[in-house]
Amino acid sequence: MAANGHKQNPQMKITMDQVPSVRLKYVKLGYHYLVTNVIYLVLVPLVSIILTALSMLTLQDINQLWNLIGFYFTSVIIWSLTTIFLAILYFMSRPRKVYLVNFACYKPEPAHKCSRQQFMEIAKNSGKFSEESLVFKKKILERSGYGEATYGPKGLLRIPMDQSMSESRKETAMVMFGAIDELLAKTCVKVRDIGILVVNCSLFNPTPSLSAMVVNHYKLRGNIMSYNLGGMGCSAGIISIQLAKDLLQLYPNSYALVVSTENLTRNFYLGNNRSMLVTNCLFRVGAAAILLSNRSSDRRRSKYQLNRVVRTHKGADDNSYNCIFQEEDEAQIVGTKLSKDLLAVAGEALKTNISTLGPLVLPMSEQLLFFATLVANKVFKMKLKPYIPDFKLAFEKNLRLTEWHMEPSRMTLYRFGNTSSSSLWYELAYSEAKGRIRKGDRIWQIGFGSGFKCNSAVWKALKTIDPAKEKNPWVDEIDEFPVSVPKVSPINVS
Repeated sequence: MAANGHKQNPQMKITMDQVPSVRLKYVKLGYHYLVTNVIYLVLVPLVSIILTALSMLTLQDINQLWNLIGFYFTSVIIWSLTTIFLAILYFMSRPRKVYLVNFACYKPEPAHKCSRQQFMEIAKNSGKFSEESLVFKKKILERSGYGEATYGPKGLLRIPMDQSMSESRKETAMVMFGAIDELLAKTCVKVRDIGILVVNCSLFNPTPSLSAMVVNHYKLRGNIMSYNLGGMGCSAGIISIQLAKDLLQLYPNSYALVVSTENLTRNFYLGNNRSMLVTNCLFRVGAAAILLSNRSSDRRRSKYQLNRVVRTHKGADDNSYNCIFQEEDEAQIVGTKLSKDLLAVAGEALKTNISTLGPLVLPMSEQLLFFATLVANKVFKMKLKPYIPDFKLAFEKNLRLTEWHMEPSRMTLYRFGNTSSSSLWYELAYSEAKGRIRKGDRIWQIGFGSGFKCNSAVWKALKTIDPAKEKNPWVDEIDEFPVSVPKVSPINVS
């Protein structure tokens, strides 16, 4: 019978078959609690026993204990000094903590907004595409999940299109400097204090480099450690983070500026090869600037702390290497080809990356279960079902790939399109704008790129982000979205 006289809801009935699974759930929760807190559960009783024993000592016992300590006084001093020396050596040699002070994503002016119809009209008026290609491009746009006001490169929105080097430089300067200006305003860091600069852009690599463009514009100091990464695809943003992290281990008391962007203007494909047309419809305009620090004094004002970076490279496999490839088509027009094997290659790279990342971020309780199952199968030949680690315990308590978790990615496509390596930061900015980042949360960024690569970064939130106090590219944007954003549909490019 239902308690408190209420009628029992048929939907709330629990069958006898469900009871064991419910009990098992609480047993597992208890197990995780026990393993996680084992140090405290053992240490507290031990300290209590020692204190109780000391309280029962008499003056004579204390005098004998003092004589014993005096006898070994020299040994105690030596061991204490050795311990102090080893502790200092350990703290000096351990990796420096890397903090994300703040980041900024460039938001183009309203003049850069482009509807799907406008995009198709520009493509048609260019006179470069066949009717079959135009039909295919329209199909891609309809299934892409893009909205009717996605920001695009201004040079490509003109009739005729402007794909000149000067227009490409102008666009790149606009997005990079716009993001950096906002970041400097947020952090109040002086440009002369920045000792490390990493810029990544896959396809547009002029001379002088984009990193040199940043140094020239902001008059950065002459001994800055400057790097420019090209040809590394959409996952290059995380590669830049790792490079900056490694450099921060070598240079104490430093700031590192990371800039991630892409340029479509110079690389807009004007041919009719279907496998190359896809990139025209998917990539848009954007940039992100990230400020990293290894200064312990910056921890209090920083948003995140970098926990892990895991990189997976499948380039040794020919299918993986060739699945995203820049080359000439049959008419000798340069474009970037996407292989029909792309999804399968991405899946394999993701599997490898997660398998590597799991042991590094999973709690001890999950690692012990995984190890015990592995030993039982490999050593004792017990043929148990392989234990699948509970990754939601590694990142946040209730993590599942639900609509809620996919929302930042879908909304970023809807408003800003695919901005390549900077897309991860637009997605994180969306989560901040929605008030979803709480102190102690762990954030998992994962990106795929040509080569083929799958890279992950795990951050820990150092504070609860208040959207009202943040300057964010999503301000005045979120309320414009429909209740349901169209999902991305697979497209056959063969």
